[in-house]
Amino acid sequence: MINFTVGPVQSCDAVREIGSEQVPYFRTPEFSSVMLENEKLMKQFIKADDAARVVFMTGSGTASMEASIINTLDENDKVLVINGGSFGERFAEICKIHKLDHTEIKLPLGKKLTADDLCPFEGKGYTALLVNIHETSTGVHYDEKLLSDFCKRNGIFFIVDAISSFLADDFNMAESGADIVITGSQKALACPPGISVIVLSEKALGRVFEKDSGCMYLDLKSALKNGERGQTPFTPAVSILLQINARLKEIEENGGVESETAKIRELAEDFRSRIADMPFEIVSESMSNAVTPLHPLNTSAYKIFTTLKDEYGIWVCPNGGEMADKIFRVGHIGALTKDDNTTLINALKDMQSRGLL
Repeated sequence: MINFTVGPVQSCDAVREIGSEQVPYFRTPEFSSVMLENEKLMKQFIKADDAARVVFMTGSGTASMEASIINTLDENDKVLVINGGSFGERFAEICKIHKLDHTEIKLPLGKKLTADDLCPFEGKGYTALLVNIHETSTGVHYDEKLLSDFCKRNGIFFIVDAISSFLADDFNMAESGADIVITGSQKALACPPGISVIVLSEKALGRVFEKDSGCMYLDLKSALKNGERGQTPFTPAVSILLQINARLKEIEENGGVESETAKIRELAEDFRSRIADMPFEIVSESMSNAVTPLHPLNTSAYKIFTTLKDEYGIWVCPNGGEMADKIFRVGHIGALTKDDNTTLINALKDMQSRGLL
């Protein structure tokens, strides 16, 4: 199978080899050294300030979304949520569960965020903004500078889910003024799922240590204190953390985050240029390099997903709910090549010749 989804994605040989090894004991100086190196490289690649800290959470991206909220926000906050799809909706659901005062900016599927969308909320006392900078369900990549400037003007605590955007799109945590940035092991880091990552600014750290999270497993105070010595409060997904270390060092050796982003951008542009005459409509007004969201003009998106999977040995990314038959997504992250693009294009052309597109 060739994997064109947006997570889990294809891993390189070095990462897969670590996954086949015996899991080592982790309360050791050797594992602590690996974790401290992971923190250093994550801060470097996300372009965080020196004072920033990193937490590696054993849990999916949603665990870190929730941890970020319950450790830094409370009943005194007034929260703005950008909701342009399934993952913006998830932020809103977390706010509802924890009874936070919040307002959603609901965007039509595939539509970018504009200054006009933010204008009604200027100077209205909002204290925090939550955004999935790349709304993975529709492929929309929101304007980092637009959101950054809005938050800076209004003194707003800025939480960014960059789970599918990290490494795929340019992002500078320090320049944007983001207080928390979240990502995950199974996206462009191209490791198995199971670890999510929270990068916290100095301001975010202050909030964490002032607040009672009301939770044991997702308590970031405990995670940060243990992280000072390169450890975690509970048993982590040890193998995945070792795989992350191998992957981060691979990126560093290959030219760093800029080189990795350029590679992903090149794969995305190659694919998009080669489907220009096919019966698809790109549904996003502003795309990430991570994924191309496609609306098939003549058939069901889910049917394309199942046909590619069952007859061609190719995974693309389906959608659920109301988008199941409308949009499928082709990912460009992970250990993919232009030759893999050719395999997918040839499969789509064969489906077209068979009257399936």
